[in-house]
Amino acid sequence: MQTTPNWSLQQVPDMDAEQFRQWQMLLEARTGVCVSDQRRVYLQTSLCSRMRALQIDDYQRYYDYVTDGLTGTIEWSALIDHLTVRETSFMRHRPSFDCVGRHLQQRLQQSDGGQPLQLWSLGCASGEEAWSLAITLEQAMAQVGKRQNYGIWATDISLKALEQGRAATYPASRMGGLQEAEIRRWLSGRENGQLQISENLRERVCFSRLNILELAQAPIQDMDIIFCQNLLIYFRRWRRRDLLNMLARRLVPGGMLVIGLGEITDWHNPLLIPVADDRVQAWVRRDDNADQE
Repeated sequence: MQTTPNWSLQQVPDMDAEQFRQWQMLLEARTGVCVSDQRRVYLQTSLCSRMRALQIDDYQRYYDYVTDGLTGTIEWSALIDHLTVRETSFMRHRPSFDCVGRHLQQRLQQSDGGQPLQLWSLGCASGEEAWSLAITLEQAMAQVGKRQNYGIWATDISLKALEQGRAATYPASRMGGLQEAEIRRWLSGRENGQLQISENLRERVCFSRLNILELAQAPIQDMDIIFCQNLLIYFRRWRRRDLLNMLARRLVPGGMLVIGLGEITDWHNPLLIPVADDRVQAWVRRDDNADQE
């Protein structure tokens, strides 16, 4: 009697150099992500997870499958969810959020309150960064005693990550840099031990899919804050510069761009003034009409 093989126990062969290069080129062409040689095992593990689910035991067969027609498009979306999962937490780099908070307090004090504030979490993963921005802004408004309408864009390439963000429910282990008083103020406990973002914050954040290679076509403009941490590290240096130049043009005068420390060291833009704080890597757009293409 013939038995069906247990694919979950099958060992997929190691990826050879040619196969690795083929997948490197596909990922960079479609997402901009450059998989280094040091991350070869990570790539292989991620591919194997999907290959086992499809009962495919050969990298070339899977490559042909994921690049072929509508079924390939659907499978590509599922694969991206495996490849782009990033471990994150609330207020992951607290100095950056504190810097944003101080900047927002200044803008609130100078504002007539007529124009809604717009913030953008670019590469938001499962949403903790976007919710942290909402908390930061709410606390800035409380600090200056002045409310202003606002909205937050949260974009990512992974549909699964966006679903997690919309659910706005997280384990206690993700609370990261939040203080106990902040957790009590902005999250509530659920029966399953999870914590959920308060309803008034959930009304403020819009989660949308965006491939960063399509940034030029994204209808997101006139941002007061653009927060983009732990994303640029996956791209080549020339692409990082190009992306940052595009983001600079999407800030309003006086708007702030924040990235992760050390994500780029050889870039400057005439539209922007660096923030004088060694704990963060951030810039503020000049209050003039200078522009560049």
